[in-house]
Amino acid sequence: GCAMVTSIVSVLTGIPVRRDVAMTGEITLRGRVLPIGGLKEKLLAALRGGIKTVLIPADNAKDLAEIPDNVKKDLKIIPASTIDEVLK
Repeated sequence: GCAMVTSIVSVLTGIPVRRDVAMTGEITLRGRVLPIGGLKEKLLAALRGGIKTVLIPADNAKDLAEIPDNVKKDLKIIPASTIDEVLK
């Protein structure tokens, strides 16, 4: 999804992907970021892996209420609706 598209764009442009950013989400052919399952587990894994910023599908922002405050406090969580927002 998001990570694969970002990797392809990185190879084509020569711009490296930041190592401290994680991302999740499916991508449609029109570039829309679709919601995913397992957000809590993915955020916990990112935090344990030393990640500081996580891009999530905007439609999953409502699920942040289920995430423990200590996890949200230590991560910069950025909702994205389109691949253009992911690539910024």
